[in-house]
Amino acid sequence: MSWDRVENLIGSENLALLAHKRVAIVGLGSGGGQVAISLAMSGVGNFVLIDDDVLEEGNVVRHVADRRYIGQPKAEVVAELIRLRNPNAQVETHVGRIEQHMDTLDHVDMLVVAVDGENAKYVLNQAALDRNLPAVYAGVYERGEGGDVVMIYPYDGPCYACWAAELRDEQAVTANPGEELDYGMIGADGTLEAEPGLWLHVTRVASVQAHLVLNELLKGTDVYEPMPGNTVILANSALEIITGQVTPPHSAVWVTIERDPDCLVCGSKLRHEQALKDAPLSLDDLMDATGIVMQDENEDKA
Repeated sequence: MSWDRVENLIGSENLALLAHKRVAIVGLGSGGGQVAISLAMSGVGNFVLIDDDVLEEGNVVRHVADRRYIGQPKAEVVAELIRLRNPNAQVETHVGRIEQHMDTLDHVDMLVVAVDGENAKYVLNQAALDRNLPAVYAGVYERGEGGDVVMIYPYDGPCYACWAAELRDEQAVTANPGEELDYGMIGADGTLEAEPGLWLHVTRVASVQAHLVLNELLKGTDVYEPMPGNTVILANSALEIITGQVTPPHSAVWVTIERDPDCLVCGSKLRHEQALKDAPLSLDDLMDATGIVMQDENEDKA
């Protein structure tokens, strides 16, 4: 297999670096599958794929896999597609929920969160904090009108709980002085109410997620590019991201969400109080505080 074009773009040393990087992707639906294939085609050489679902007929119009794979576990399907693109890639698959396979996150360089359910995201957030593991989360809005991608560095900026408290609960977020973000597509349980958009809507968000992962894996090299914020909000169609201001189709807004010192997960104040009580913070405590309802949900059904 020839990597000439990739090597010409990023350099032979950086391509060799990517070949040794290890990325965990939780959720291999429409978004996660696209991220996995994109990273494999960019030179990433090691993957851990985790998903509890199988490919169904209705998934095919929004997935990297076609009808030949119907009925097979998504994690194994995407693993095969990775190997077809990058025969040298090492792929480890786990069919099941992330709670059953937490130890697979112990020795990876990056975590890609590509699940829909907020409770699974909170579990992964804690796992990333415990391992000092950078993680990239993404969400697609109702009918594919847009989406967002956030890069989370443990204890350096917000954790996912801080970030979600700002964006998923529709609280004011400063993009520029005097401007507030406006979200009208968040459900009562804090989950994006995403009636499925088209495949092309999902892939735009997934491509940005994959690019941020690749950029982070190349941090410290001559091709690394600093980003203007930790969150990018994408408009696939005209979208009022900032109150009173319509963002045109195919454009984006970058913002920086700050870490909340009172965050129930990563906040220094509450962590200190919790330590004094000598009682671990439960996921139920977090859900109660943020107003998010726990649900029995699959990780990704796209």
